Amino acid sequence: MTELLLETEKLRKTFGALRATDHVDFDVRSGETHAVIGPNGAGKTTFIKQLSGELRPDSGRVRFAGEDITALPQHRRSRRGLARSFQITSIYRDFSALDNVALAVQAHAGHSFRFWRGAREDLSLTRPAMQVLEQVGLEKRSHVIAANLAHGEQRQLEIAMALATQPRLLLLDEPVAGMGTDESQRMIGFLAGLKGAKTIVLVEHDMDAVFSLADRISVLVYGRIIATGTPAEIRANAGVRAAYLGEDD
Repeated sequence: MTELLLETEKLRKTFGALRATDHVDFDVRSGETHAVIGPNGAGKTTFIKQLSGELRPDSGRVRFAGEDITALPQHRRSRRGLARSFQITSIYRDFSALDNVALAVQAHAGHSFRFWRGAREDLSLTRPAMQVLEQVGLEKRSHVIAANLAHGEQRQLEIAMALATQPRLLLLDEPVAGMGTDESQRMIGFLAGLKGAKTIVLVEHDMDAVFSLADRISVLVYGRIIATGTPAEIRANAGVRAAYLGEDD
């Protein structure tokens, strides 16, 4: 059996009377793409924030590579190999695409940002940054200011920044959000190229992306996971169809 890279046990987070995550048991196997789906308000963003360390659970455990990381802050989880992209694109809009990725390389290496103007000439930063841009298909856009990139390219750039930290696991929060059909298909193709090479937790509303990319899918409804299985198993699950996919028997 493939080893578990990430697992949660009875993860719980409440906001007043709202149970955003309600005793969530979840696991991700090394090398798989595990999608998390659910209707608006299901608790998906709260859940991924607990995985990344942005939010502390009220109770429960998060383990990564066998280590209990429940109490670790976000930056220490990142150092252990968790990288997150955001639902709303998070980039340095006034810097070039290459500068953005080189900053991520620099941060991962633990270097200071104070002398960034000189760092632009540092091949130990720019060479690996360009390699990542080539991986995501943005090498020809490397010197374009990030604010001038198309929306889909900005999302690719954000994922490139995550990849530059050499993560063991990628947390992707709605990577095709706000994209048109062509951009969505390009992003799905790009993410398909990462399958197997990277372990991915994919939170996504776009069902074409989910069913194209996921090895397993977990369905979150009102803070609880009501089903986990292969795409075929989730499609055939009557409870999932009734609760989320909008179908009746």
